[in-house]
Amino acid sequence: MKNFKFGIYFIIGMLIFQSCKEESKKVIKTEPVAFKKEGELTIFKSETDSVIVPLNIEIADSEYETQTGLMYRQSMENEQGMLFVFSDVAMHSFYMKNTEFPLDLIFIKENMSIGSFQENAQPLSESSLSSKVPVKYVLEVNAGLVAKWALKVGDSVAYKKL
Repeated sequence: MKNFKFGIYFIIGMLIFQSCKEESKKVIKTEPVAFKKEGELTIFKSETDSVIVPLNIEIADSEYETQTGLMYRQSMENEQGMLFVFSDVAMHSFYMKNTEFPLDLIFIKENMSIGSFQENAQPLSESSLSSKVPVKYVLEVNAGLVAKWALKVGDSVAYKKL
C-alpha cells in the first residue's frame, strides 16, 4: 500500500511539474507602440531664421514618458520625432536600452537653441549619452538626420503642443 501511495503522489507531482513547465513556455504578445502626434516642432537655421525642417512630435513630459522614450518601438518616420521636456535645466544623459533602431539626439537649451548632438546612437546600447551642456529639452529623430539637415549648434527650435 505504501508503494501505491508513493506512486500516486509521484504521478501527481510530475503532472504539477509538467503543467508549470508548460506555463513558462507561453509567449506574451504585445501590440506595437504607435506614434501619436502631440505637437509640431520646427528647426530653424541660426544665420537666416529659415526653416530647416518641420516635424510631427510626441511629447515626453512625465517621469514615465521621459524614462521610457522610444523603447520597444521598431521604427519611426523621418518627419517624426520625440521631444523630451524636463522640469529642470541640467546635464541630461540618455541611453538606448530597449530602443530597437538608431537615433540622433539633439540637446536643446532653455532658450530653444541647439546646444549639442549625439549622432547615430546605437540600438540596445546602455552607454551613457550626455548632453555635454545644461539643457531643458531633447529631441530624438532617426539616425542620420542631423547630418542630412546640416544642423549646427546654435540653430533654433520652436514647438507647439496640440
